[in-house]
Amino acid sequence: MDEPNTRGLCALLAVMGLLLVAILHIKKVHGAILIGIFATWIAGIICELIGVYKPDAATGFYSFVPEFRMTDFSALGKTFGQCFNIDFKGVGIFDFIVVIMSFLFVDMFDTIGTLIGVSSKANMLDEEGRLPAVKPALLADAIATSSGAVFGTSTTTTFVESAAGVGAGGRTGLTAVTTAVLFLLATLLAPIFTAIPSFATAPALIFVGFLMFSNITKIKFDDDNLTDAIPAFFGVVAMPLFYSIADGIAVGVISYVAINLACRKVKKIHPLMYVLTVLFILNYVFL
Repeated sequence: MDEPNTRGLCALLAVMGLLLVAILHIKKVHGAILIGIFATWIAGIICELIGVYKPDAATGFYSFVPEFRMTDFSALGKTFGQCFNIDFKGVGIFDFIVVIMSFLFVDMFDTIGTLIGVSSKANMLDEEGRLPAVKPALLADAIATSSGAVFGTSTTTTFVESAAGVGAGGRTGLTAVTTAVLFLLATLLAPIFTAIPSFATAPALIFVGFLMFSNITKIKFDDDNLTDAIPAFFGVVAMPLFYSIADGIAVGVISYVAINLACRKVKKIHPLMYVLTVLFILNYVFL
């Protein structure tokens, strides 16, 4: 099977999985997203077994059939603690500050945006749209991010996929603890779970986008609120285009300040918004 047809098959399976998740969610079936992932994965395995799909590692198409073996943790010894072995002698203090600030903005605003979005879906925000327990949530994210760097893994941070758990009814810390335990067990059988193809998880991510997008109904689009609605729209559009929640927030903040200043609605702008606008602009200038 040539590469274009293989890509087409994967895309078709992803669409079928998305429709399945949507139908199950409408019918209020518990675990709709998880069922959609496994159903799409099984469909891919069937396609491989009957010869419709042929794995070709050279072109990036791997087997969907999992390998039933334990995870090899030997590589952990090569990455653990390597973040402390970096030589900063050749890095100027100005360049170092720019890099640190860039990472700070990306991680902090990605995390804040995700926390507020997921918490809003879970109805955990107060009347002013604030998250009461944001400090321990940010502290947990900071510890996880730092620990991930020490272990040499990809960035460990708050992910918008948490909305899937909220959509399934998760509201308490028990949900998070259960998820953490399952992730810990999954590390022992990583070769099995890494066999799940991206087209099987894509429907889940797309549907999570729907769950998050439902909060857009809280934006008032009448003429009296256009200075709020238009920046919000810019932020919503910027997030998928830039593939970054932080960039979306930056676009929203900068446009909010610029539009309100131009419309002479200075009293609406909180002083912190001016500070954020300047910092965001400097971040893009020196990035």
